[in-house]
Amino acid sequence: MHELLQIGTFPPLAQKIIDREFQCHDLRRVERDDALRQRLRGIITRSNFEVPAQVMARLPQLGIVAVCGVGYERVALDAAADRGVIVTHTPEVLNSAVAELCIGMLLALLRRLPQADRFVRDRDWSRGSFPLARNLAGRRVGIVGMGRIGKEIARRLEPFGVTLSYFGRTDQHLPWSHEPDLHLLARSSDVLILALPGGPSTQRMIDATVLAELGARGYLVNVSRGSVVDEAALIDALKRQTIAGAALDVFDNEPDVDPRLLALDNALLTPHIGSATDETRLSMARLTLDNLHRFFAGTAVLTPVNPRAPA
Repeated sequence: MHELLQIGTFPPLAQKIIDREFQCHDLRRVERDDALRQRLRGIITRSNFEVPAQVMARLPQLGIVAVCGVGYERVALDAAADRGVIVTHTPEVLNSAVAELCIGMLLALLRRLPQADRFVRDRDWSRGSFPLARNLAGRRVGIVGMGRIGKEIARRLEPFGVTLSYFGRTDQHLPWSHEPDLHLLARSSDVLILALPGGPSTQRMIDATVLAELGARGYLVNVSRGSVVDEAALIDALKRQTIAGAALDVFDNEPDVDPRLLALDNALLTPHIGSATDETRLSMARLTLDNLHRFFAGTAVLTPVNPRAPA
């Protein structure tokens, strides 16, 4: 059985499958055992854990970092590519789950479902009617990042009768309008959905100026990465109600969410659960393991992410 360094934790069912197919060691054991470090060729991790260059440097035989998740910005990609280390991830298999959560969060935000639930539980219904909310139908929705997940979200939004536009580096000639100016997209949108990757190129892309363009009747939904939003600017906009509300599945400092967000009634918060279904997490684990098996068998991995490394 091949041995791996495991960085981070997996859901119990996924961990059971991993342990059936590979012998995993945690970082503390690897740091104590020089012989183990010398023979380890693979790392398995999840997309919300760091794989720094210094850890990879400690493993002279390292050949693959298998990320269970679509994001891979927490892996030191340059260091991996310089050494010819393959990095893999798990695209496609989580698209549906993330898109479903995005639509659910958007509906909950517009129709104020958490507040309505509390209204009933607190027995406030007997004292009056719940305040009116807002429709999704007829809204202008802008999607920032029209990759696999962005397209999945757009397809699921179409039956709701919205007008769709998207911002991205290029016009993909899709059925929806391409807007090359992020500020103009925000200005012309009632809802701005973030489905772009994390990393230096998108750091704080949604800043105070973009939020100002979205305006007092606009809503923000983030199912991508917390790093793409200037969180301090967002908190200020929500507090001053210069935007109407935000639904956030991702945050700057997970799991330690800024306490100022917790106090805001116009913020809907979920604990990074975009892919958190039994079916999706098992599919992600299976693809991660298939990439590892193919590497150890000397065949091409299925979903590499760093083109400079051999696949």
